[in-house]
Amino acid sequence: MYLFENPETGEVVEVFFHMNDEKSHTDDSGLEWNRLYGNPQLSTHASIDPWNNNDFVNKTADMKGTVGDLLDRSAELSAKRAEQHDGVDPVKQKYFKKYREERGGARHHHDKAPVYESKNVKIEFDK
Repeated sequence: MYLFENPETGEVVEVFFHMNDEKSHTDDSGLEWNRLYGNPQLSTHASIDPWNNNDFVNKTADMKGTVGDLLDRSAELSAKRAEQHDGVDPVKQKYFKKYREERGGARHHHDKAPVYESKNVKIEFDK
């Protein structure tokens, strides 16, 4: 994947090239875009066991980045667990159950049903 910037609008797009392809990008109007160069971003934490919370803590302890990066990594591991259990992450479900028990039945905002319906109104929530 290579980044190119439109010299007129500043729009940036990713373009896929094979190893031996010429790395230039021209749009439909014939405008040649400027190639952007950056440092490659390699992940050394790619092999975290999604079932081992100690592995997650140990491998992300020295990781540079933001809290958002950490949450994204956690979400990726949750998706891996869900793939192995018919689309449901058992660790997340256990957390939601504990959350309800500790709060008198109140549900976590990510555990709420995508639809609320009463006799007068029906509301569909985005997930």
